[in-house]
Amino acid sequence: MGLGAFGAHALKPILEAQGRLDTYETAVKYQFYHVLALLALGVLMTRYPGSNLLNFAGYSFMAGMVVFSGSLYILCFTGISKWGAVTPVGGLFLFAGWVLMAIGIYKAI
Repeated sequence: MGLGAFGAHALKPILEAQGRLDTYETAVKYQFYHVLALLALGVLMTRYPGSNLLNFAGYSFMAGMVVFSGSLYILCFTGISKWGAVTPVGGLFLFAGWVLMAIGIYKAI
C-alpha cells in the first residue's frame, strides 16, 4: 500500500506527464493481490506442511511479482519501452503460482 500511496501523491504529476499512471497502478495492484496470495499460501503451508507444490507456488508468486511489477515500475521510471516485453514473463510466473497452489491444495486434501 505504501507504493500505491507514494505513487498517488508524490509521483502522480510525473507519471501523468509520462502517460504512465495506469501502468503504475497496474503494477501496484498486481503486487498487492499477490502479497495477499502469499499470505494465504503461508496459512495453507501451516495446514499442509511439506507440500512441494505449495513451496513452488510461493517461489513462483515471488518471481512473478518481481518480474511483472518490477518491469512495469522500471518502464514507468525509465521510459524504456522494451521492459514491456518482459512483463508477460512475470505474468506467466504469477499464473503458474495459482496453478501450483490449486494443484497443491487438491493433492493435500
